[in-house]
This record gives sequence, structure tokens and C-alpha cells, in this order.
Amino acid sequence: MSQASSLLLDIQLSYNQFTKTEKKIADFVINNGDQVLFMSITDLADACQVADASVHRFCRTMGLKGYQEFKMKLSLGMIPDENVARESDAGNLQSNSKESDFDQILQIHISALKETHMLLQKDEVEKTVAMMEEADNIYFFGIGDSLLTAQEARNKFLRITNKVRCLADPHMQAMAASMVGHKDIIFIISYSGATKDNVYVAKIAKESGAKVVGISRFLKSPLTAYTDTLLLCGSNEGPLDGGSMGAKLSQLYIIDVLFQEYYRRNRGVSVENNRRTSHAVVDKLF
Repeated sequence: MSQASSLLLDIQLSYNQFTKTEKKIADFVINNGDQVLFMSITDLADACQVADASVHRFCRTMGLKGYQEFKMKLSLGMIPDENVARESDAGNLQSNSKESDFDQILQIHISALKETHMLLQKDEVEKTVAMMEEADNIYFFGIGDSLLTAQEARNKFLRITNKVRCLADPHMQAMAASMVGHKDIIFIISYSGATKDNVYVAKIAKESGAKVVGISRFLKSPLTAYTDTLLLCGSNEGPLDGGSMGAKLSQLYIIDVLFQEYYRRNRGVSVENNRRTSHAVVDKLF
């Protein structure tokens, strides 16, 4: 057996040394490996009826730093052969035909958008926009690829309001979160909802009295413990597909829905601000 496929074997070989709780996790992983690839740490903990910390300890028992590394090694073990078509950042492509690949990529992205549309709850969107209207400052935070979505959100809303902010550095995000108040709102964009920097910033923001909105794939994750509203994006992303286009499109769709609803509810001011910001850059174009 190849080195890449050794995780499940390691679990089986170590099984008799596990605690009762670790055996519950091991049983689920062995029998549902494909599902685990797309589960958050909280999803797996709930499925095994254990605490999040127990899953993390199980990962450490297996000699791994954490849950993401666990999923990555598990995913590597499920790639049967290097000559077989691998999972792309858009999804599983089943054909070697270029035209068929184009069609499959299109359908994968359409499916991600449709699923996001189905997951979005109107009352959560309206509650989020109402908080944005009342806020003195609106922050968009993300790490890695999710930072690109946060920056795009800032750029889009800057056309109609001067309340938006986006900081790229995680240390600066934490410092800003410590200075917010009850009339501020922070968007945390995180596919997994389990990135330590994101969760840490959300915790600080809540302790400072700010509202926190999560844009994430999972209904339950470490991030959701600190969110006032949660907007779910619909796109399965494996541990080897970080920053997939499907996930980005889903997040951007949510941002656009919020933008359009904010614009509609504040049409007079939004139209005027949009005119002013557009005029400010007109001389930049030939």
C-alpha cells in the first residue's frame, strides 16, 4: 500500500490502543471516509456524538497537527492512481474531452450557485442588511482565498457607502475587532468556519459588543458559536481543493444579494453615492 493511502491503515493498526471515544471516531471515519472529506470538525463531532475537542485530540493521536491536515491526508489516501483524472478546483471531471470538461465545469458552478440560492434564508438576509443599515462601520474579514471575497465585498459596497472597511493582515483584524462597538458589524468569510484566525477575531468582536455575520459552508462550526447571523454557501470543497472557484462564486453570490438588497432599501442615498463614486474615477479612463 502506498504512503499516501496509509492513514486509514494507520487507524486500523492503532485501533486497539484507542480510547472508547477515539474508537467511535475511528469507526465513523473508516466507514464514511468520503463523507468526512466534506464535513466540518463540528459535523464529524456531532455524527460521532463527541465533542469538537475529542476530534482534535484524535487527530493529534494520529500524529497530525489538526483536523485540516487530517482531512488532507485522508483525501490523499483516496486518490487511487496518479494516472486517473484528479479532482480539479471546480469538481470531479469524468471525461478527457475538452468540450465535455467545459460543460461539466459550467454545470458544477451552476449547481453551486443554485444550492447557495436554496440555502439562503430571506429572514437572515433581511436581518443582516438591517444590521448593516444601523452600523457605524462594516468590516469584511477573511483569510487566504476568502480574503479575496472580503476585498471584493468592500470594493462593491464602497460604491454606495463609506462605512465599509477591509483589513488583510490577521493581526490588524484582531486589533480592529478589539476596538469595535455595539454599532459595528464584522463579516467573517470562511468556507470551513474552522480557521483559527477567523474564529479568534469573531470571539474578540463579540466580546467587544459588535455584531458578527458568518459566510460559511457549514451550519455548525467553531465560527458559528460567535455569529449573530449565518449565510450558507453551497459548494463542496475537498481538502485538496482550497480556494475552489465554486466556493468563491457561492460567496460572491451572497455578497451580491446583500448589495442588491441594501441598495433597494436605501435607493436614494445609494443612487447618489454611486453617481459620485463613478464620477470620481471617470478621468481614469480614456
